[in-house]
Amino acid sequence: MAKLKLFMTRELFPDILKRLEPYYDIEVWDKYGDPPYEVLLEKVKDLDALVSLVSDRIDCRLISEAKGLKIIAQYAVGYNNIDIDCATKRGIYVTNTPGVLTDATAELTWALLLAVSRNLILADHFVRFGEWERKGTAWHPQMLLGYQLSGKTLGIIGFGRIGRRVAGYGKAFGMRVIYNDKFRDQEAERALGVEYRSLDELLRESDFVTIHVPLTQETYHLIGERELKMMKPTAILVNTARGAIVDTSVLLRALKEGWIAGAGLDVFEEEPLRGNHELTALKNVVLLPHIGSATYEARRAMAELVVENLLSFAKGEVPPTLVNREVLKLKGE
Repeated sequence: MAKLKLFMTRELFPDILKRLEPYYDIEVWDKYGDPPYEVLLEKVKDLDALVSLVSDRIDCRLISEAKGLKIIAQYAVGYNNIDIDCATKRGIYVTNTPGVLTDATAELTWALLLAVSRNLILADHFVRFGEWERKGTAWHPQMLLGYQLSGKTLGIIGFGRIGRRVAGYGKAFGMRVIYNDKFRDQEAERALGVEYRSLDELLRESDFVTIHVPLTQETYHLIGERELKMMKPTAILVNTARGAIVDTSVLLRALKEGWIAGAGLDVFEEEPLRGNHELTALKNVVLLPHIGSATYEARRAMAELVVENLLSFAKGEVPPTLVNREVLKLKGE
């Protein structure tokens, strides 16, 4: 049996990829940066399988060029970079890597929340760049004041795997936890000790707001001027989901003009973020380069799931994390 032709847009973990060798001829993009769109357009013309990342634009034009493409295995939970409808119409499987990065992303959410609320980055710079020494004072009642978490209200937008894990951590910190989601889950409310709120209610009541929804047409710029002005002037916003869920231009105004106290961002509308972007000049925001899943454990588990999806497909089985299950009807499975 001839091997399937696979192109991977990034290098993953060679020891994990070895499992694919009996079934696939593998070509890996060996540069650190994204493969240019024009390169992908050319590569897909004779591929059976493609491994993509969220920064790869897999639109209908590219999918239409891929006459023999049968599966797109996304190395991420989100897949807003892929035209799912177009892929489904062409009978192409699309898979993702849910579940395995829940802990990593939830933990990073809390790292950001703590970093902003307790001025950790400013404090590090205060020591590292000699400001503490120049002040000549070991301790001062007004030095680098922040906000404590215990007794405060945590508002969670999106109550899937990650949102629920964040809620558990919030309860451990002694916080009151409220959430908003498309679907209310009263069983989870009882189990986790959380309360449901409309989005408007959540924004008005919360001292800390964290975002954990996918990027869709409905959630694009979900947090804009109206929403940010509802929040408390002492509130902190954390986004580890997708950048375009928050209107960046409005968030800039909110941070500059004091509508909210601060923000922690791991994701941005345009990535990578420009080094001279206006956000980088603000002291009340902590900026991270999309590292929500950047633990050894999570990234290896993501690679394992990509491999499982590709192996299942090669063996004629339904991939375990198939996103577009409608494709099975088209194929009569």
